[in-house]
Amino acid sequence: MQKIILASQSPRRRQLLEWAEIDFEVEVSDTDETYPKHLAINEVPVFIARNKANAILQKRNDDSIIIAADTIVVLNNKVITKPIDRNDAISILQSLAGKKHEVITGVVVLKGSREISFADITQVEFHSLTNEQIIFYVDKYKPYDKAGAYAIQEWIGVVGIKSIRGDFYNVMGLPVSRVVAQLQALF
Repeated sequence: MQKIILASQSPRRRQLLEWAEIDFEVEVSDTDETYPKHLAINEVPVFIARNKANAILQKRNDDSIIIAADTIVVLNNKVITKPIDRNDAISILQSLAGKKHEVITGVVVLKGSREISFADITQVEFHSLTNEQIIFYVDKYKPYDKAGAYAIQEWIGVVGIKSIRGDFYNVMGLPVSRVVAQLQALF
């Protein structure tokens, strides 16, 4: 079996691949997460994931299979990024409270010059949240490395999410069943 490289620092993506019993190594490279403003919203995380995958491909220059992903949160056709600080995290969660939003994860799988890429979309709706709940979550869980300032598998997901339509694991950061299917297509 060929070597599989996960081009991500995300502990959640590592955990999901481990749960799927995929044998992989982690290798990351600092990449720019900006994107051209003309891209359609569902192309944004694929663009960023492609940059991550290509950075590893250039360093390795072998026939390893590289998996890269990026997750964004979209509210009212506006991309919500990772919070820059505590106040930003609180503000983001206040904007999501009581509303539906989309979580879009872009995935790129590279094997040499061959690329498989896709975006997976999950709709999430939060219950109304009090400021006290939001502040409690931000202060206890410090969701500064998470798009939309939350992790579905943490306290806020357990008590704050009203509904989800789509892949739960996509909201965690990787639509793992779809990734596994793409890996099987490569072998």
